[in-house]
Amino acid sequence: MSSKSHPYPPHTSFDGGDLDCGNGLLLLIRQHIDPLDAGQLLEIVSYEPTVPVDLPSWCRLTSNELVNVIEEPEQGRWRFLVSKGPFTAQEEDAPAPAPAQPTAKKRGKKTRKRPQMPVTQEVVTPTVPTEFPAPAPAPKIAPLSVLTMGSWPRKPWLLQAVHEHLAGRMTEDAFQATADDAVELVLAAQKRAGVDVVTDGEMRRDNYSSFVAGRLQNCQLIPITDLLPYVDDPEEFERELRALDVPAGEVRHPAVFGPLGRDKPLVAHEVRYLQSITDAPVKVCLPGPYLLTRTMWMECVSDRAYASREEMAADIVRVLREELHELYSLGTALIQIDEPVLTEVVYGRHDGGGRTFMCGALDELAGSTDDELAFAQSLLAQVTEGFDPDRLALHVCRGNWTTDESAALEGDFAPFVDLFAALNVGTLTLELATPRAGSLDALRGIREDQRVCVGVLNQKQQALEPTEDVVARIAAAVEAFGKDRVLLSTDCGFATFADNPIVADTLAQQQLAQIVAARDAYLQQAGDTQ
Repeated sequence: MSSKSHPYPPHTSFDGGDLDCGNGLLLLIRQHIDPLDAGQLLEIVSYEPTVPVDLPSWCRLTSNELVNVIEEPEQGRWRFLVSKGPFTAQEEDAPAPAPAQPTAKKRGKKTRKRPQMPVTQEVVTPTVPTEFPAPAPAPKIAPLSVLTMGSWPRKPWLLQAVHEHLAGRMTEDAFQATADDAVELVLAAQKRAGVDVVTDGEMRRDNYSSFVAGRLQNCQLIPITDLLPYVDDPEEFERELRALDVPAGEVRHPAVFGPLGRDKPLVAHEVRYLQSITDAPVKVCLPGPYLLTRTMWMECVSDRAYASREEMAADIVRVLREELHELYSLGTALIQIDEPVLTEVVYGRHDGGGRTFMCGALDELAGSTDDELAFAQSLLAQVTEGFDPDRLALHVCRGNWTTDESAALEGDFAPFVDLFAALNVGTLTLELATPRAGSLDALRGIREDQRVCVGVLNQKQQALEPTEDVVARIAAAVEAFGKDRVLLSTDCGFATFADNPIVADTLAQQQLAQIVAARDAYLQQAGDTQ
């Protein structure tokens, strides 16, 4: 036995053997650390030389504290002392020394292993329907209608329920009942603001896209911090996550471990409940096929089921089309397909506004910019083929994870015009209120039968802009596209990530009310009573 000991005794300990972080050690750590109280200590014994490289980064990302490291070269092992959350020594105890510096060789991108992620769920036979419900009529959306983008700030009690549900500590029925209460509050706020088309605020989602994984067969949500062992450059990955305002420990990432299937609605249940409590036209947001493909394809796990991302994308297209059929059958007024990662393809960078702004597209681009845009266009064309375009919208923005404008992507819509014009989509929902988005002139070339839901207010602002500025943006949009082709909204949602609201709920309501007031002021100035 080693004569060395930690400065504080652990509350529990386990031997991880030669498991590395990517091949099951993180699962064991979570099993042992989750039952501990905050500040209690876990000792991890490891014989794997990569663990001293990965474990400190994992601790930092998860807000756990690496209290001490003992290296025992004579036994070929390390002993790590990790606190659940921050560690505070008792006054009677001696202060802990700084953690010993691991001596494991730092690995570069070329030498890093690509381990296989452990699968903790059973692979099931995917559900593939052969019949679809018939579409039902939907309310028409009048020109210059004011729409909510989608997400709304969550109340603290709902956030707690979201996390309890994701962790399996709250039943599905209890969570849905709690979410119902939250939706009613969001609907009331939208009514007070005077908007014309409502959403449920995405109250049932942890974020705008990864929630889908929790509702698909053969897909599971894992903490994004647990992906550290599977990226090429762990240090770069850590820097990128720290550039986000989203708490990394609360963000989950989809992992596909078998053929994808849809045995329950992705978002149709959201529409169904909202329609039961309002007569207003309902809009719902659905993550797009390119976004989901980029997010869900990980070679360390997805290649168990699919030979390539293109093969997996075919099943993503199928399940999205199944969802569209159900949404049309409910009479959903507008179905918005979210594809913000398109701007990352063209304008992405690695200094804080790069490929991680959607907190999920961990892979590098598989091809050139043109190749990726063509791939995205192909997937979107397959998803939307044959559906009524008047009820379909495509949303593109430049990131909504922070109020810091300098951290978001910048560039106009000109590179996307051909893609927009080619799609079977009747409405383009676009970020246009911020100078980062360029001018309306960049959209010349879209089809004349396509409406533009114009972002006329930057929702990231923490105070209301002058109403006359919003009126001016409305006037410019009408001049560019014609009144009949213009709808109005904020640039993006109010809480794309549940744990990271962009504004408070009171300000969200005020911003929507301001757009309504600006629209009415514009109509009055134009002598239009609508």
